[in-house]
Amino acid sequence: MNAWLSLPVASFLATPAEGIVARLADAQSRRFRGGEPAQSGAWDIQVATLRRALAELLPEAAGWHLLLEYDLLRLEKRIDAVLLTDRAVFSLEFKCRARRFEPADQRQAEDYALDLHDFHAGCRAWPVIPVLVATEAPTPDNPAPLLLPAVAEVQRASAASLPGLLRGLQAAIPAPATPLDAAAWLAAPYRPVPNIVEAATLLYARNSVAEIAATRADAANLGRTTAAIRDAIARAAARGERRVLFVTGIPGAGKTLCGLNAAFGALRGAGAAFLTGNAPLVAVLREALARNAAGEDRHALRPARQRTTAALQNVHRFLEQYVERPGEAPHEHVVVFDEAQRAWDADKARRDTQNRRSRLSDSEPAHMLEIMGRHPGWAVVVALVGNGQEINTGEAGLAEWGRAIAASGAWRALASPAVIGAGPPAQRLAAAPAPWLDIEPALHLDVPMRSVRSATAAPWVDAVLASDTGAAGRIAAADPDLPFLLTRDLGAMRGALRRLARGERRAGLVASSGARRLRAEGLGAEMRGDDATVAWFLERWPDIRASDALEVPATEYACQGLELDLVGLCWGGDLVRAGEAWAARRLSGTRWQREAAEGLEFVRNTYRVLLTRARYETVVWVPPGDDDDPTRPRAQMDAIAAHLLACGARPLAAEVPAPGPAPDPPPRPAQALLL
Repeated sequence: MNAWLSLPVASFLATPAEGIVARLADAQSRRFRGGEPAQSGAWDIQVATLRRALAELLPEAAGWHLLLEYDLLRLEKRIDAVLLTDRAVFSLEFKCRARRFEPADQRQAEDYALDLHDFHAGCRAWPVIPVLVATEAPTPDNPAPLLLPAVAEVQRASAASLPGLLRGLQAAIPAPATPLDAAAWLAAPYRPVPNIVEAATLLYARNSVAEIAATRADAANLGRTTAAIRDAIARAAARGERRVLFVTGIPGAGKTLCGLNAAFGALRGAGAAFLTGNAPLVAVLREALARNAAGEDRHALRPARQRTTAALQNVHRFLEQYVERPGEAPHEHVVVFDEAQRAWDADKARRDTQNRRSRLSDSEPAHMLEIMGRHPGWAVVVALVGNGQEINTGEAGLAEWGRAIAASGAWRALASPAVIGAGPPAQRLAAAPAPWLDIEPALHLDVPMRSVRSATAAPWVDAVLASDTGAAGRIAAADPDLPFLLTRDLGAMRGALRRLARGERRAGLVASSGARRLRAEGLGAEMRGDDATVAWFLERWPDIRASDALEVPATEYACQGLELDLVGLCWGGDLVRAGEAWAARRLSGTRWQREAAEGLEFVRNTYRVLLTRARYETVVWVPPGDDDDPTRPRAQMDAIAAHLLACGARPLAAEVPAPGPAPDPPPRPAQALLL
């Protein structure tokens, strides 16, 4: 049961108001350490307002159903009231004693309704109508909502006008042939899909991955993979074994979620850490976890940041620390190695950088096995492997992991059949079955979770980047919700992102690091340093550093492993059409130079990363080009757009309605928390 209190409207009206409030207070005391007088006072007003409104709607309302304090796991918040009529789902947010309708409150009410529509199976066939009740506000005017099986515009009411608003909305919806069945709605699954920052925060707060489910039933393999990891770690601990578990999967299938669960779950007290070479991911997750742990207490932020440093570590610094201390074993018996296929080969690992002298003498996989092998008993490395996401030179691939395991003599691997004999040689753990390799099919994730409404986003992107127009077109034809839109107008893309970003959804621009001529379109600014990346992902407009300012694009290096609700992809001149195929280029001085085959693969993978960052729609902007600029000829840009349209991308003008009045900008929260 997601609601603290669920009962027919007739029963609600027959129960004294103080009895309803007492039951809510009891539910609160069972969930939390104590009640708050302010909350009890708010319930007094809320219950009294609902009783007056519903009593005026009798006898029709007697057959409706009311839920109070409905939990939204993904947001770690609650809807004040959900009212199920025979033809609609009303999501009511109360602001007790409020005299005006604040823009932030309207976004909150809309976001709660969107959450219900997207993740509660019982809402799919019915209008979901968000209602913001500012109890002491003047009676407001409301826009006439489009009452379809979707989320309507936020309706506003005072305590006095709520009965009339509910009556009018109910009358405006045609009576259905089959009324909404409250019992069936209550039994329908609510399966929220959090974004990666929300998931990390929930897990770090000691929720279980079982509570973070996917909306589609076929995403059950996330649970199977999580169980397979847990069981393999338990066996290694019981038998004193050293194991590398390879978790493979397509982009957005939940690999990072499985890894975070391993690091933050039951093993956290016994010693487990999440390691990644993705510095932006480390910075963003550390700050999000610290802000959530500190809450409103700014004095608690520094110690919270210190605690998250141990849970989320930079893999390069982890390896260097223990290479310099050859007699020391790590505290952790379990480490999660994020994007393990991107671990450095020996040449890259030994190479000095401008700011740091390398302390490594072998590949990162070899060093990791040696360091974790210092434990006298058991040790486990959970290696998360992304397909088609290698975006730089010096990345060793799975082959180096296989070589290091075989050479160690002390380690064994557990992986799905996908790691044997498939794909490029560098991405094969072994060319054939090996004595050190055991097979576990459950360690492969092939169901996309990131795209909330469409399971076809990842295969469509693969077909587009493989220049398989026929396959991409068939995928698009079979999926009316394919979440890819195309425009040639930068302003239109920004406008569409702002209109699509309803509630608290976050939008942002992304672009390839090689798209150097986007500077001519006014997109020359770059994010520099971790602080800029953290602000881009965690702050909100009107903070000009935030992603939803739609000013500075994030590159593949800043956004790999992270995600946005809505993405504006700015296509660059580094990946263009050459006949019926793709050609990769890099800008050298004032000219583009053609990349070799390896470079093409890196650039294609860059666009694979960028095209799979969105949980909802991706709006692709292909610049119009300029024949007066030899680095931006129109014909090249036209060919890219033509290919995307032939693959089934939908023209933006046909999909996004014309804008109404500009919405009030969301305020910058005191606590920029993605929950």
